[in-house]
Amino acid sequence: MVIPSNDDKEINLYFGTQDPSTAQESAAFVLGRNVNHITCHVKRIGGAFGGKATRPLPLCLATAVAAVKLGCPVRLNLDRSTDISITGHRHPFKIKYKVAFNNEGRFLGLDIQMWSNAGCTLDSSKYVMEHSMFHLGNSYEFPNLRIRGRVCKTHLPSNTAFRGFGGPQAMLACETIVEHVAAYLKCDPFDIRRINLFKEGDTTHYGQVLEQWNVPRILDELNKSSDFIQRQNNVEEFNQKNMYRKRGISMMPVKFGIGAPNEFYDQAGALVHVYKDGSVVISHGGVEMGQGLNTKMIAIAAEILSCGVDRIRISETATDKVHNATVTGGSVSSDRNGMAVKHACEQIRQRLDSLIVDKNVNISWKDLVKQAYFARLDLCARGFHPIPNLFDANFTKNQTKYSYFTQGAAVTEVELDVLTGDWHILRVDILMDVGISLNPHIDIGQIEGGFMQGIGLFTMEELIWGDEKLYKWIPPGKLFTCGVDTYKIPSFSDVPIDFRVSLLSDSLNPRAVYSSKGIGEPPVLLAASAFFALKHACQTYREQQGLSGYFTLHSPATVERLRMACADEFTYRVCLNEHEALPPRGSY
Repeated sequence: MVIPSNDDKEINLYFGTQDPSTAQESAAFVLGRNVNHITCHVKRIGGAFGGKATRPLPLCLATAVAAVKLGCPVRLNLDRSTDISITGHRHPFKIKYKVAFNNEGRFLGLDIQMWSNAGCTLDSSKYVMEHSMFHLGNSYEFPNLRIRGRVCKTHLPSNTAFRGFGGPQAMLACETIVEHVAAYLKCDPFDIRRINLFKEGDTTHYGQVLEQWNVPRILDELNKSSDFIQRQNNVEEFNQKNMYRKRGISMMPVKFGIGAPNEFYDQAGALVHVYKDGSVVISHGGVEMGQGLNTKMIAIAAEILSCGVDRIRISETATDKVHNATVTGGSVSSDRNGMAVKHACEQIRQRLDSLIVDKNVNISWKDLVKQAYFARLDLCARGFHPIPNLFDANFTKNQTKYSYFTQGAAVTEVELDVLTGDWHILRVDILMDVGISLNPHIDIGQIEGGFMQGIGLFTMEELIWGDEKLYKWIPPGKLFTCGVDTYKIPSFSDVPIDFRVSLLSDSLNPRAVYSSKGIGEPPVLLAASAFFALKHACQTYREQQGLSGYFTLHSPATVERLRMACADEFTYRVCLNEHEALPPRGSY
């Protein structure tokens, strides 16, 4: 909604966005006004995950133009079908690779090409490709590596940022390579993963030295806590006894860089007011979108100020309170804004401490604030934090630098009905390194939610566009899967029957507020363990049908693809050759 002022050039935008500052600047440009005439307000938004960063801007700007022309407030809402059709999606990737390895399964080299479908505009596609190239190796060392990325302009709506920002696509390719090598050598994929892991002090393919490297310890601990070896044996025994129901189990790690490849992004501001009654209001540059950001900011402020959380309120995110704020995303908002809030609160706390003569005498927070007011101390402070020791990505020098890495691993066990392609997750074990968590309940919720969103990415969510050859009943170029009746996402019944999430103990992170770590995006990739567990179940059935050797399973592994991958006499009636590549008709 846009509300123009009748007496001056001031314009107020009430807009569901992850990036209020860009909305402010864009509106100023379109309306021909200075940025200081535009104020963007965001109280909170529903799940955004990147989709509310850039793509909603045209709608906001059109509304702003209408409001100024008409001289009255204008509000715009989209129905679900229109919203899905025009606002863009996660980038589809096509990947080709050549990998060299020795008889032990140790990687010697990798030559890989990646193409992403950007849609009709560039949007953030360049940076998505960069991010995917940086994350391609996941947790493994490739002594010789060549990566070539191409962003493709197509006739579809522009694709955009989404949770993981290219990382899940690239890491799925890397884990596919691991599985391919294991199939060639006829060994356990976990052995290939273990032998190729980075070690503390190793250097990534973009020149960053690994510090606080915990993936080997995570895998060892998860191997024991999940009883992985015994469960592998149990899966094998189950598959021998059951003809048309097969199980699969897979373990895999994740190494996800936190921070932006452009240094100027990693800065944040905050404004803190303490009132005479002891109540506190905080304004920061981040946007609350269900990730628990405001809850963490309150906890940080309460810790520094030594007051109760019930006295603290988070105000709306507004560009007239915190200016030039960076977009909320990249799993780094708690780091940026948390340090800014901490900086502001420390200034106020230092002023209050100057009033305490005898530290052995307890004084209530409310009384201390009253004393500060009558002593004419400033009870307002502005905090600012630029994340240090970063630099811009440099492809000429093969360099970039993330602030740190969030690490973890998952074990997923699935059961597949090979006659229908239907399946469910029996059990998931996840162990994540989140440093010292600011709020374990929030972080575990983020891990669970990220994993389930990854389940949708890797096994269910598929866009079906009209095509004269494949989908003749849909008009060419029209999106068919534009609602909940045709676009399948995970539901309650898809949640693992047994879902276990643990946080790694004794892990420190000196590069973030209170030694915490960003957690929003890293768990998404761990859902690929379900993808490979399903593939293992298919492989067992294929071997039972006399089909040995490696086979390709494209993502998403929809029920149609899974059924066709379980090749038998029935699938051959549908398609004689390459029936596992039969184009699906959509998971609906």
